[in-house]
Amino acid sequence: MRSFANGESLLGALDSAADADLIVLDWRLPSISGIDLLSRLREQGVKLPVVFLTSHAEIANERQAFAGGAVDFMDKTRGVEVLVRRLRLVASRPSDAPAVDDSIACGNLLLRPNIGRAYWKEVDVGLTTSEYDIVHFLVANVGEYQTYRAIYDLQYYEGFIAGDGADGYRTNVRSSIKRIRKKFCELDATFAEIQTYSAFGYRWRGLTAGLEE
Repeated sequence: MRSFANGESLLGALDSAADADLIVLDWRLPSISGIDLLSRLREQGVKLPVVFLTSHAEIANERQAFAGGAVDFMDKTRGVEVLVRRLRLVASRPSDAPAVDDSIACGNLLLRPNIGRAYWKEVDVGLTTSEYDIVHFLVANVGEYQTYRAIYDLQYYEGFIAGDGADGYRTNVRSSIKRIRKKFCELDATFAEIQTYSAFGYRWRGLTAGLEE
C-alpha cells in the first residue's frame, strides 16, 4: 500500500499505480477535492476502481461519487473491520467486464454483477458494494426469506459477532436494509420489493410472491 499527502502527489506518481488493485480517496483533500481528483484520474486514463473513504457520508455526496465512476462510498465511522471487508470485496472484482452479458433482470430491477451496479427502472440506485451484495443475495433467492445471520455474513464473515448480545448483529442488518430501501424509495415511492419476516429475516418479493407477512 502506498499513501499520498494530497491529490497532486498522486497525479504525479501514476506510474507507480500500475500494480495497484484500487485507489482509496478521501472526500476532502488539500487543494483539490476527492471528487475532482477522481475526474482528473479518469481524464488521464486511470481505470482502477476508486473507493471513497469519508466522514462526510451525505447521500448527495454518495450519489455524486457514483455518478463520477466510484465503485463504493464508505463511512469511516463503520469501523476498521467493516472497511477492510468491503475493500477486499472491491479488490476481488475483475477490473474488466466479461465478454458475455451476465445481467440479472427481476421485474423493474436490473443487476449487473460484472460492475456491481443495481438499476431500478433503468436508473442506477447508487448502492455501495455491501448494499449491492445484499440485494444480489436476496434476488438470487427471490421469494424465499433469508435469515438475519445469512445477510450479516455477507457484510463480514461467517461467525462474526457484533453488537450487544448473541443477536446484536440484527441491528446492523436492519440498518443496512433501511438504507437500501431508502435509496430505492427515493427513485420510486411505491417500492416494496424487500419484505420483512419478523424476527427471521428478509426476502425479495419477486413477481409471483404474495403479500408481506
